Amino acid sequence: MQRIFLTLITVGFCLFHSTAQDWPQRVKYRMDVNMDVSTNVLKGKQQIEYTNTSPDTLKVLFFHMYWNAFQPNSMMDVRSRELGKKVINGMNDWDFRVTDRISKLTPDETGYQKINSLRINGKAQTLELYETILKVTLDKPLLPKSKLLMETDFEARVPVQIRRSGRENAEGVKFSMAQWYPKLVEYDGKGWNTSPYVGREFYGVWGDFDVNITIDRNYIIAGTGYLQNANEIGYGYEAKGARVSRPAGNTLTWKFTAPNVHDFVWAADPDFRHESRPIRDGLTMHVFYKISPMHLQKVFSQMSAQSKSVYNNNAGLFIRNYEYEWQQVLDNVQKAMPYIEKSFGKYPYKQFSFIQGGDGGMEYPMATLLKGAGESVVFHEFLHSWFPMIMSNNEALEPWMDEGFATYSENRVLAWMRGDTTGAQQDAIDGYVRLAKSGFEEPLTTHADHYNTKYGYTNSSYNKGAVFYEQLGYIIGANNLDRTFSEMMRRYRFRHVVSGDFLRVAEGVSGMQLDWYRQFFVNTTRTTDYGIDSLWQEGSRIKVRLRNKGTMPMPIDLVLQFKDGSRQLAYVPLSLSFGNKPVEDTTMKRSIQQPWPWTSPTYVVELDGSLLNLKLVEIDPTGRMADVERKDNKLEIQW
Repeated sequence: MQRIFLTLITVGFCLFHSTAQDWPQRVKYRMDVNMDVSTNVLKGKQQIEYTNTSPDTLKVLFFHMYWNAFQPNSMMDVRSRELGKKVINGMNDWDFRVTDRISKLTPDETGYQKINSLRINGKAQTLELYETILKVTLDKPLLPKSKLLMETDFEARVPVQIRRSGRENAEGVKFSMAQWYPKLVEYDGKGWNTSPYVGREFYGVWGDFDVNITIDRNYIIAGTGYLQNANEIGYGYEAKGARVSRPAGNTLTWKFTAPNVHDFVWAADPDFRHESRPIRDGLTMHVFYKISPMHLQKVFSQMSAQSKSVYNNNAGLFIRNYEYEWQQVLDNVQKAMPYIEKSFGKYPYKQFSFIQGGDGGMEYPMATLLKGAGESVVFHEFLHSWFPMIMSNNEALEPWMDEGFATYSENRVLAWMRGDTTGAQQDAIDGYVRLAKSGFEEPLTTHADHYNTKYGYTNSSYNKGAVFYEQLGYIIGANNLDRTFSEMMRRYRFRHVVSGDFLRVAEGVSGMQLDWYRQFFVNTTRTTDYGIDSLWQEGSRIKVRLRNKGTMPMPIDLVLQFKDGSRQLAYVPLSLSFGNKPVEDTTMKRSIQQPWPWTSPTYVVELDGSLLNLKLVEIDPTGRMADVERKDNKLEIQW
C-alpha cells in the first residue's frame, strides 16, 4: 500500500511540472505548394517530422484548418453576428473587419482547407474534420521521446479577404497568405490546444520550415524566412551586383527556409515594390508595398469625415501621404532599433519584412502584414517579434501578454522618437480605467475567444496588458523592468513562455516577491484607488495619512514638495513584496517607510520637516500606477 501511494505521488508530481516550457514539442515542415492565381486554389504536399518530446504517449494528433472559418454559418461567422447584437458606446460590438460579411459570401468567395490524404509509413490514418480542427487518430501510438514522419496532400482555396488571410484586400493586394497550410496543434503541459478558429490569435509548435512556392512568374513574394534561390528569382532579393538568371516557363519556384519559428506567412502580388536595407550588422529589413490609386480612392471614400479633413478632403493628398509612410518605414525602424534592442533585447533573426496585406496589422515570425504603414501599426507589429514570435506565449490563454507588451513597447518607442517619454502609457492607463468602470471587464485569465464582449477583450488585452508592464516598472523600478526583458530574451528565446515565467525572472532581477501582483491584477478585476486622507504636524514630524479605498494593494511613492523647491520621496513598500525597489530619481532624497500590510485600510507616513513649509503632497507623480480615481492623489497646500 505504501509503495502504491508513493508511486501515485511521483506521477502526480511529474504531471504537475510537465509544462510547455519543460518539453516543447518539435516539428520540421517540408512543403511544396503550387498557387494557381486564376482559380485562387493552392495545392500542396507536406512532409512533417514530428517529435514527441513530452512524457506522454500520444494516440491522436490535431491540425488547424483555419480557412474553413470563412464559410457562412461557421463559428467565426455566428460569433461575430451574435456579438454585433450588443451595442456598447453606441456601436455594434462585433469585429468591424468581419461584421456579417462571412454570411454573405458566395460559393466561389468562401475559403476552405482539406487534407486529401495523410500517411504515416505509407499507411493512411483516420481523419475527422471539426470545421477548423482536424483530428487524426494514429494507427500506432507515438511514444514519449520518439518521432514520426507524416506525408500529406492538401488543398485550399483562398477566401475573399475578411480577417487576416485572403485575396484582394481593401488596398488591392492579391494574396495575403496567413494561416494557409494544415498546421499542427501544439501539445503542452495542459494537453492539446484545440481552440477552433473563432476570431482571436494563435499558438504553434516550434520548428523549422522549408517551403517551396510555385506561382506565376510575374508575382513577387514576401514572407517569413530566407530566400534560398535569390539570384534565380531577382525582384530585389538578388545579391548586390549579381546577374539574375530566371528559368524558362510561366512560373517560378521560390525556395524559403525558416529556422526556429512557429508559423510561416507569405503574400504575393505582381505590383509589389520591394525595398531593403541592412539595418545593422547581421540584420536586413524589407518593405513590400504597392500604390493602387483605384483601391486607395476606395479606402479614402470609406473614411470618416473627420479623417478626410486631415487631408483637406483631398484623396490625392491622402494617396501621396500613404506612399510617403511606406517610404519612411525603413528610416524610422533603423532610427529606433538601437533603443528597441537596448530596452527589450536583441532581435535574433537575420531578416524582417513589412508587407502590405491583410486587414490592419498582424504579426508573424520575421514578418508582418500591414494595411497602411503608419508609425503606430508599424512599430506595434514589429515589436510583436519579441512576444509572441521569439518568446511564444499562448495567445488564446494569455493574449494580454503579447498584445500588452506590443502596446506598451510601441508607446515607449513612439515617445522616444518624439524625444519625450513622459506619460508614454497614459492612453493605455486611461483606456484601462474606462474598462474598469464600464462593467465589461473580465479577468485577464479569460480565454481570448470567451470574452463576453469584443470591447472587454480589446481593452483587457491591449490596454490593461500594457498597464501590467507599466505598473510592474513602478513596483520593481524602470531599470529592473528593462533588465527583466533582457533576461527573458537570454533565457527564453525560441521557447514557449507563460506570465509566471516573466514574473519569476522579474523576481530574480529585483529581489522582490511578485506573485501577489498576478493574483490581484491578472486573476481578478480588482482596482487600485489610493487617496490622501489628512496631514498634520506632530513635533518636528510631518505626518500624512493615506487611505486605500480600492480592492487591490500597491506600494506607494509619496512626494512632498516644499516652498523652497526641494522635494522628498517617501517610499512605502507593500508588505507582500518582501523587498524594496531601487532609487529611481536621484534628484530628491528618498526615505523608506515601514511596509504597508495590505489588510490595513490606512497608513501614516512620517517625515522630518515643517508643515508650514509644505507646498504639495502627491501620490505617484509619475502616473505609472493605474489609480482609478486620481483626483484625491494630489493635495496642494494654500498658505
